[in-house]
Amino acid sequence: MSDSEGCIFCRIVAGELPAEIVREDELTVAFMDINPATRGHALVVTRAHHADLLELPERELHAAACAAQELGRRARALLNADGVNILSSIGAAAWQTVAHFHIHVIPRYKDDPLRLPWLPEAGDAEQIARAARALRAQDGRFAAQMCSERR
Repeated sequence: MSDSEGCIFCRIVAGELPAEIVREDELTVAFMDINPATRGHALVVTRAHHADLLELPERELHAAACAAQELGRRARALLNADGVNILSSIGAAAWQTVAHFHIHVIPRYKDDPLRLPWLPEAGDAEQIARAARALRAQDGRFAAQMCSERR
């Protein structure tokens, strides 16, 4: 069985499962989350099956980001959201529950009960510096995978 067989999001995109679709284009479909975190919580998915953002071709990433941006603007204007969380998870450890790339567009309201599990607090300066050095490494492994500049 391929990764896309049985994928709930692939089945929604194919019209095999019902969904409240709120936006679609050539590369993406956006629909309401059936387990919403807040009023207006929507998902942007790619039409093609990709497990997560790290597998996503640049063209589809751009289309999904633009769709999420548009939905965020709509949420603020049409649902009177006070803010918007834009979230995409990669892997179970990061709370990804469906292995098909998606972006959560979560309208936020001053009185909503949603609380993310991360509470910012000061980190260890040396640990931050070590991670920064590792991420700056210029060993060439990622150069071919870098997004090209938009002109």
